[in-house]
Amino acid sequence: MAAATPSAYTERISCPLEESDIEERLEELLGAVLTSRRTASVPARMLSTLKRPAQDFALHWASVIAKSNSEMAFQFVSHVSQAFDRLDTDGVTQWIIEAMDIYDRDGLYLGSAALREVETFAARLVQKRYSVTFDDIVSIMNKFVIGLSGRNLSIDEDEAAWTDTETIYLPHFVRQFESGHQNFQVYKATVGYLLAQTRYGTFRVDRTSGVPILCAEIAKFREPARALRIFGAVEELRLLARLQSELPGLARQMREFKKALSRAGTLDSDSAALEKIQRSDAEVEDSLALVRKLYEDGVDVPEPTCYQGIIDLEKVRLVTKQRVEAEREKFRADLALLAEGITGEDESNDAGMDREQFEVSMSPSADDDNPGAGDLTFTIDGKPVVPPDDVVQTANSIIQDFGEIPEDYLVAAGSRLYDADPSADDDQSERSEPRSETGISYDEWDYRRCHYRKNWCVLKELDMHPGNEQHVAAILEKYSPLVREIRKSFEALRGEDRMLRRRKNGDDIDIDAVVESYVDVVKGEELTDRLFIKSHKMERNLAVVFMVDVSGSTKGWINEAERESLVLLSEALETLGDRYAIYGFSGMTRKRCEVYRIKTFEESYDSLVKARIAGMQPQDYTRMGVVIRHLSEKLKQIDAKTRVLITISDGKPDDYDGYRGEYGIEDTRQALLEAKYAGIHPFCVTIDTHAHEYLPRMYGHVNYTVVSDIRKLPLKVSDIYRKLTT
Repeated sequence: MAAATPSAYTERISCPLEESDIEERLEELLGAVLTSRRTASVPARMLSTLKRPAQDFALHWASVIAKSNSEMAFQFVSHVSQAFDRLDTDGVTQWIIEAMDIYDRDGLYLGSAALREVETFAARLVQKRYSVTFDDIVSIMNKFVIGLSGRNLSIDEDEAAWTDTETIYLPHFVRQFESGHQNFQVYKATVGYLLAQTRYGTFRVDRTSGVPILCAEIAKFREPARALRIFGAVEELRLLARLQSELPGLARQMREFKKALSRAGTLDSDSAALEKIQRSDAEVEDSLALVRKLYEDGVDVPEPTCYQGIIDLEKVRLVTKQRVEAEREKFRADLALLAEGITGEDESNDAGMDREQFEVSMSPSADDDNPGAGDLTFTIDGKPVVPPDDVVQTANSIIQDFGEIPEDYLVAAGSRLYDADPSADDDQSERSEPRSETGISYDEWDYRRCHYRKNWCVLKELDMHPGNEQHVAAILEKYSPLVREIRKSFEALRGEDRMLRRRKNGDDIDIDAVVESYVDVVKGEELTDRLFIKSHKMERNLAVVFMVDVSGSTKGWINEAERESLVLLSEALETLGDRYAIYGFSGMTRKRCEVYRIKTFEESYDSLVKARIAGMQPQDYTRMGVVIRHLSEKLKQIDAKTRVLITISDGKPDDYDGYRGEYGIEDTRQALLEAKYAGIHPFCVTIDTHAHEYLPRMYGHVNYTVVSDIRKLPLKVSDIYRKLTT
């Protein structure tokens, strides 16, 4: 019996049945599905207790699971009644899918165990339903950080919560409470606490060494890890007191979390010491003094609160040292520019620096939403100046590091000191261009999770290794009659004067319109005023990128046909005058995605480009999504009315690390949707005879064409381009 869908089962058992008849029918159906089991009557009696929709659901899934493994199907039917007691239909579906994933990955034993552990899964599902993920809160938290921070802090995702003083890292999800709202508040409290670390001096910098005082002090203990745990507990009290005086609402939420989630252990110390670090003017030095006392007393260290996170001293030290050095030179250069704007002199000379006196002071903030931030006042020789926002930003960041702006920062160093790069040449554009060897990170769409894998792919842009330019000459000779025909057809597309008739004004009289108007006058009708001809220049304003597949599957005829297509296209486009670029693409795994420059928009169709076309060789795999995103960024930078991305490929997305099937198709589709939203028109030319199975999903039903005969590819590509751009 081949009943494999709920509708089929419904048809079989839709008539009214007695309880015994239902058991008999279920046993019959299960016997067909679970042919290897002699005890089908046991789950059959269990299924008979379910309502009719649940029975249909269970029988359908039993048949599906049995196709993979009959034992898994038996275990499913044995426990599905228990699952429906604890879960709704969506929950049961998730239970099934998770168990089958475990079976696929780890085998029958663990897969069966997953089906048996219904209660464990149900408990986890309840927690998951109330979980709040990083993706849910990142945009809101970014605004929260901008509103409270004196430094441009970014937010990123990591296994635990922590900060390196420039980036706040948050966990992938929070599910401390059975409430989505409360879990969101945990995220908010975590961000607020990590902000407080950077804002209230947890990582206060030593002026001599340029690294945080905390790093040096913790290293002095025999057990630095234990000392750091004590410091975390002490510092939490200090920061909470600072937040209480300046952001009482946030502090109140943190205290509620501390009560709700009790911690093991307490800080056992005299009340005077604890009171000292909980004053609103307490500094990190006060916390470190108490840590030394508690360390010697051997106190039990309380567990961290849900919002504290961890402290990574080494990463903090590296990031802080780099920032301190860079901000010192930048700030001195900014002061020189401010002085130059006041005096009209270049303050980088020694006399100028001796003459000017710089001061930066902070007055209490009048901003109720951001108390404690302070308003900075800049003076030069006692004259107040209004600095640009970026200078104020730098000054606030320096104050966060040192508690004030050190005296040696208040010396104008001249803008040239900061801008100069002794290892670089004078070409600013070259210096600002990122080195392609370092790679560019792009997100990748995971359809199973319905969100992006952040910075998942690393793409490098390389030059295609040149080949023998004579190969291009041989192609032109081989297709010389076709080249002339293509050029002729493309010449007709160039911008030309078009005569617009029956205009109210124009360059000449429209004789046809005059004759028709005379007839109208004879008939007694009103005379028209549209009696002129106007000349109109038709201009082509478009930019095109050709994205050429050079994966290993193009070896042989396909690779040669691609080279011939590009030669014929380039010859035609040079006639037409359209802006175009050509890039090859291939790679292996997400960490080595490669785009090969054959012709950029800035390059002319010269001997180097021809040599690159001749040098096109098959490479590795076909990871398309990251390449589409990269080339779309290039197209978005081109000022053109129409922007087109044409892919020339021999097959579907595929890569060594599992980027194939539905995963690869869905990521490519998402990248194409992103391109469309940006105003780019994608089109695909393929020789894959099975392309109708997947290209409509990726490109739509009208945005691709299949060339069945590879030998016709050169002619087809030129013809397709002409139709696309007219």
